[in-house]
Amino acid sequence: MIAIFKKELWSYFGNWSAWVIIAAFSLIMTLFLFFFENDSNIFDIGLASLQSYFVLVPWLLMFIIPALSMKTFAEEQQTGTLNWLFSQPLKVSELVFGKFLSVWVVGILCLIPSLIYLYTVYVLGVPEGNIDLGMTFGSYLGLIILIASFAGVGILASSLSQNQIMAYLLGVFMCFIMYFGIEQLASYKLLGSADFILQNIGFYQHFMGFTRGLIDFKDVAYFVFIIGLSLALSNHFINKKK
Repeated sequence: MIAIFKKELWSYFGNWSAWVIIAAFSLIMTLFLFFFENDSNIFDIGLASLQSYFVLVPWLLMFIIPALSMKTFAEEQQTGTLNWLFSQPLKVSELVFGKFLSVWVVGILCLIPSLIYLYTVYVLGVPEGNIDLGMTFGSYLGLIILIASFAGVGILASSLSQNQIMAYLLGVFMCFIMYFGIEQLASYKLLGSADFILQNIGFYQHFMGFTRGLIDFKDVAYFVFIIGLSLALSNHFINKKK
């Protein structure tokens, strides 16, 4: 598993793809938070808070993480190296988990430049340091778990696809449905009391708890279940290909 993890990390950083993704991610967030006129601009809203960042990031992640995960299995199958991996002394579960960890780590690294935003907001506070650190760190934890969930869904999409383009489109679609689609469907209140159950199937409500600084065991358990289910299904589909 460690060998696969190192191999995948090298494939991301060795050809500059990870650096480009991290740089693009940071540039887009900087423009929205400090330069573009919009409801998320920290100077426009006049509030020393990173709440805007935590609202915007999931939307960008649902495009970034599938871009990272699309190559995990779809590319291996497309180039024929998947059969070579099957011939190695590796369990399929180790293969899946190693690739998942690499996508998760690169996704987390996308958040590192935001520490500059945190410092900026901390200094801009009146008085200096007037920022809700509990909510901020809870939101960061929520993002780290959300990235893992998107990575799991992206790995599943890649294991189901024959090529990278299909893996990417399927990954974005699945992440969108899980994060926003289910929440929107529940908002129409078509199912009566069952709408609450429908809401809790999606990512949105569980992630929002973290952004309020509330670290609920139920939310953590939900995301762990989604990650475990995604990886188990990926393992099943890769085993079928084997």
